[in-house]
This record gives sequence, C-alpha cells and structure tokens, in this order.
Amino acid sequence: MAAPSCTVSGAWVRGTGPRLGSLFTLVSKPFCSTAAATRPLNAQRLAERLRAQKREQEKKKPEPTNRIQRRVQELVRFTRQLQRVHPNVLAKALSRGILHQDEDLVVINKPYGLPVHGGPGVQLCISDVLPILAKMLHGHKAEPLHLCHRLDKETTGVMVLAWEKDVAHQVQELFRTRQVAKKYWAITVHVPVPSAGVVDIPIIEKEVQGQQQHHKMTVSPSYRMNSGKMVKVRTNRNAHIAMTQYQVLSSTLSSALVELQPVTGVKHQLRVHLSFGLDCPVLGDHKYSDWNRLAPQKLPVGILKKLGLEQSKARHIPLHLHARQLMLPALGSRKEELHLVCRLPHFFARSLRRLGLESPNQDQIGDNEARHLRAQ
Repeated sequence: MAAPSCTVSGAWVRGTGPRLGSLFTLVSKPFCSTAAATRPLNAQRLAERLRAQKREQEKKKPEPTNRIQRRVQELVRFTRQLQRVHPNVLAKALSRGILHQDEDLVVINKPYGLPVHGGPGVQLCISDVLPILAKMLHGHKAEPLHLCHRLDKETTGVMVLAWEKDVAHQVQELFRTRQVAKKYWAITVHVPVPSAGVVDIPIIEKEVQGQQQHHKMTVSPSYRMNSGKMVKVRTNRNAHIAMTQYQVLSSTLSSALVELQPVTGVKHQLRVHLSFGLDCPVLGDHKYSDWNRLAPQKLPVGILKKLGLEQSKARHIPLHLHARQLMLPALGSRKEELHLVCRLPHFFARSLRRLGLESPNQDQIGDNEARHLRAQ
C-alpha cells in the first residue's frame, strides 16, 4: 500500500517502507498532518508559530557565565529598541503604556531609544505609528493622533498626544508660553553643589573641532572671571536663554538622583546644564560628558563597580533621563488641572538600587513599557 503524499517546503515526496517514516519525522513534521493539510496557515497562526520558535531559540541560548557579560546582556534587554519591530507591534506597546485618555488627549509613556520624528537612519518613529494607535483605540475610522511636543530619542516618560489638530495646537501653545509644569528625574555622575538651585546660563550650538568634527549644544555664559572678579560679557546673538531649576533627591559620594524643572525649552537643555553648568553629566550621556570627543562616558571606578561593569562596556549604559511628571492646565471639556506621573523604566530603577540611591516615594520598580500610574 502506498504511503500518503505530503508537500514539504515546496517539494513533493512520495514513498513506502520504514525509512520513509524517519524522513517525514525529520523533514515534514511541522507541516504534514491531517489538520495542517486541511486548514490554511493564516497570518495569525503563522505569527504565533514564529513567536513560539523564537521563544524556543531564546531558551536554548546559553547564559553567560561572566558577571560583566551578564550585566551587559541585562542592559541590552532592558533597553531593547523598538525601531526594528513592525509598526503594529510598536503601536500595541504604546497602547499598553497609556497613562491617561479622554476625549481630547492621549498620554503615553515614551519608551527608551525610540525617536519621536523620522530622519536619516531612522527606521521607525512614534509619528509613524500614530494612525495605527488611533485605530487601535477608536476603531478603523479614527483619524490619526497628533503630537503635542517632543522628547529626545533616549529620554523616557510622559508624552502628550491629541485627537484633534486644534487641540494639539492649544497644548503646543501651553508649552510655548510655559504654562505646562514639567519635572524630570536624572541620575548624575558626581553630586551637584549646591544641592538645590537654578542654572541660568544661555545655550548655543557650536562645532567641535578635531578628528571627529560634529556639532554640540554648550553653555554661553554671560559672565566670566577676570582677576578674581566676575565681569559681564557680551551675549552671543545666537545663544538661547535657558533656565533650569534642580534639586538633589538622593546622593552618594559619586552619584545623585536629581529632580529637574526646565523653565525654558532649549534643545538638550537639561543635559547641557548638568554637564557643562554643574559638572554633573547624566549617567549614560555619551555625547555631553566630554566636549572634545564623541566617545563612551568615562566613569569613576566606584560607579563602575556598583553597576557591575568595566569601562570598556560603558557604551552599553543608557541615558538615565526620565520625564517623570507633567501638569497640564484645564483644557477643552476638562475643567481641572491634569497631573500625570510616570513610573521609572526598569533599567533606571535597577541603577538606583545598584548605586544606593533612594527614590523619595520608593518608586523602585518600573517597566520599560509603561503601566499607568496616576491621572487625576
């Protein structure tokens, strides 16, 4: 009696005898079954199968035995970028991280490493998936959501979207006229002195000369020291007024958790004021920790030891800057102020613990894809 025939990856196989069974077991097991033959492989089942195969492959990967390798793998896992996933996957991740939603606004937790706008080398950004996210929330006839402001690619935390373009313009005007109160949290290398104050130093973009010519934002002070006296100098016409309030929330000998309130909104303002104004760069800021070069941040031995890393692996440390709180005035049908608080991403909370820094409200457990915290 002839054996049943079966399609195997584009080949037609027919045969008899005991050897055929082993061949089917080796080659056609995933496809050769009565159910598989009669039921078409739709997109959903195919995706489930691929995910299952990927999970099996992950399980088979050997765990690194070296302590530093394990730490690097942990950082990579916590900060895995969403740029290379399918837009639907990214939109789903953003929908799971919604902090607040009403008839005018949607507030999300922006993940690490995800740019807001497109540009050279950007494969996927938040603006690309706003139409998909809108359909997930309001059905297939929903119009795309609109951006109300932006965050840097490496910054995590509260981000506001609007259903209507008019509402987005209203929120943008609130940001422009400084009616939106914002608070950021940052882990810094070194401890700011004094522990609270205001950095009021204009910021300007300049070209950095050297082997790697590039542009950076930097401070453009209105005063300089001359023979022990402070002398006012002429302000550069290209400099932007920049003001940042700060307060140290927790500190050790070599690091600090700092709360920042930007009064103005200049590009990279918080990073520049911390690094060049207070000499306390943000942990993981590989751009502004050194003016003259673009290189992995050089860290004190004590911080490296606590983080479980060597200097050669410092490039894996993500930027520890988080948009923690945002207070929006009454808008549209909402008659009360909207106060939003966003939990820390997992890598940030883990670094706090490793460095011995304490969060004021014990917010030590985060999730890289946001969970809702509070919207009132």
